[in-house]
Order: sequence, then structure tokens, then C-alpha cells
Amino acid sequence: MDKESSSAQSNGKIFDVQASQHHHYDEPLFPQIRISPEYLPDGRRSLSGISRNAFGLGIALGLTSLLTIQLLYAGHYLWRLPFFISTLSIFHFLEFDMTARFNPPDAKVSSFLLFNNGRAYNIAHSAAVTEIVIRYTLNSYGYLRLTSLPALSFSPLDGLSISIPVSLGVVFILVGQTFRSLAMKQAGTSFNHMVQSSKKEDHVLITTGVYSLSRHPAYFGFFWWGLGTQLVLGNFICFLAYAAILWKFFAHRIMHEEKHLVNFFGNAYEQYRKSTRVLIPFIS
Repeated sequence: MDKESSSAQSNGKIFDVQASQHHHYDEPLFPQIRISPEYLPDGRRSLSGISRNAFGLGIALGLTSLLTIQLLYAGHYLWRLPFFISTLSIFHFLEFDMTARFNPPDAKVSSFLLFNNGRAYNIAHSAAVTEIVIRYTLNSYGYLRLTSLPALSFSPLDGLSISIPVSLGVVFILVGQTFRSLAMKQAGTSFNHMVQSSKKEDHVLITTGVYSLSRHPAYFGFFWWGLGTQLVLGNFICFLAYAAILWKFFAHRIMHEEKHLVNFFGNAYEQYRKSTRVLIPFIS
């Protein structure tokens, strides 16, 4: 029987495949396949890991979106909680999706940013959920009225009342997510979730698109996205905490990152830095 050997190049790895032109059903179609361990379960690019994360986020988004609509229709205050989880689901999915589309060499399971953002990230979101649940529970039983964001509203139509903080929060979320996703798209392979201390060959300085509006559009986007979620939840305490913690985090990260960017691009980055702002308050 004539055999034909073929090889395919994928991600720098050689996949050897032996196929038969006249295959017998009692023989395997591909007797030998060598796959890089990083694509296998528990590998950093595990295909099963990627599918599990995407499936889980899709289920979470679907269920919480339905619950948000039902609670909104019923006029229940806690519609904000499933909305928050829906927003988180979209954010984490887009982190991987934008990486896979525009920076595929860096796409891996951790690109979802689900379990590798650090303990502070998990504590922050847990605190946000805890604050709204405690406030609603205590207010429902009349034991204590915790401080919450002012319930300012306006009525453009008879019978329609729109909350100003919630509306502003939704705008912050949409603008923040849009800026972050566009930043990842326009930077392409120059974008990385980790601050780089050495310059890659394909790392270029991006100064157009959203990068002409903000020097760090991904950070700008996440900062206002985070504050927007707390406005929607009506969390006064977490709103202040998010603002302080995110500001401190990005102020330090930007200072650290720009030292490397000046080393990478020299005067070109210095001129770019002088002509653009970050658009996070008090970070020049």
C-alpha cells in the first residue's frame, strides 16, 4: 500500500502525519500525530481549557441576562446583581477573544484573566456583591439603611423614571469596554497583559486610533469600566474603594511601564507622552 507522509507547521511545532491514500477501516487514519503538550489538557494553550472557560462564560452570560430582564420587568432592585455578573462574563470573554483574534501568538487559557488576576481582584468583586446583598437585606427588614449612592433620577416621559447614577454607570461600562477592546485590536501583537521589560522584535509604538486619544487606552478603559459597575450596583463604599485602589494600581503600573517604553522607543515615546494624556484623573 502506498503511503504518503505530510507535515504541517503550527505555532513553531512540527506535526508529523502519516495518511493512506487507500485506507482500510481496520487501520487508524492517522497512525502517528505528535502534538505539543501545551495544547493538551492542563497545558497553557489547552484547547479543552479554552472551550471550558468559553462554555462557562456563555452559560453565565445567558442565565444572568435572562434573570436581569425578569427582575427589571418585575421592578426588583436586585436586577443589578445578575447584570454585574453578565458584565463580568462579557469582559472576560472579550479578553481572550480579542487576544485570539489580533494577537494569536499570545492566546492561551490565562488570556481569559479568570483565575490569574490576583487575590485583590477576586476580593474586590466579592466585596461588590457582598455590599449590595447586605444593603438590600438590611433595608428590606428595616434594621439599618446603609449609605448608598444618591437615587437621583429624571423622567423624560410620564411613567418612565431613569436613574442618573445607573445611566452614568452603563455609559462608563460601554465606553470603558469599547476603549479596552479597541486598544487590544489596534495594538495587535504589541499588546500584552503583562508589563514587558524587554522589547520583542514585532513590538511597535502605536499612536493612532484610540492611542491618539489616550496614551494607555486599555488602562483608561478598565478604570472607568470598574467604576461604572459600582455605579450600576449602587455601591457607595465599593465605588470609593474601587476608585482609590484602581487609581493607585494604574499610577504605579504606568510609571513602571513607561520607563521600559522610553528604553524601547527613546525620543519617539517621549514626544508621544508629551502630546497625549492617560485620561485617568491626576495621572498625567
